[in-house]
Formats: sequence, structure tokens, C-alpha cells
Amino acid sequence: MEPLLTYLAKALVDQPDQVTLRISEADGGQLYELKVAPEDVGKVIGRDGRTVNALRTLINAAAQKQGQKVRLEILDDRRAPGSPPAPPAPDAAQ
Repeated sequence: MEPLLTYLAKALVDQPDQVTLRISEADGGQLYELKVAPEDVGKVIGRDGRTVNALRTLINAAAQKQGQKVRLEILDDRRAPGSPPAPPAPDAAQ
């Protein structure tokens, strides 16, 4: 499944050399953490999450066929998890 997910992710992004996949054990299955360039995160997630949901459907189907359980997360370095949103930019008119 790793080659499938890596291939699909690289096909979606503008900077395929920055696609990395980390796999760890979690919740009785495998956790796939996909990291892409910050400017490519939106391409992997897609409008309303449609693209990432399609990726999850594909890897879950492949995992079930092999009797495995997997979960896919997209890592986003643009903002640290649990951190508050960035403050608004100062008004240029001031």
C-alpha cells in the first residue's frame, strides 16, 4: 500500500520530491502520515476533503483485502496542531 499511496500523492502535487510517508502502529492498525510541501497541502486535501477522502477509500480497500486496518493523516506544517490561528495582519492604513 505504501507504493500506491506514494505514487498517487506524487501525481497530485507540484513538488513530488517533497512527498514523504511515515508509517507507525496505532489503534490496532497502521497510521500513515503523509507530508507534502506546504503549498501542496490543499491539492492533496481537495475541495471539501474530496481528494483525501478518495485516497482514504483506496488505501482502506487495499488494506481490507490484505486483512489490515489503516488510517491516513495529512501533516500540515503551515500551522502547528492545537495552536491558535495566526493573528490578523496589521492594517496598512494605520
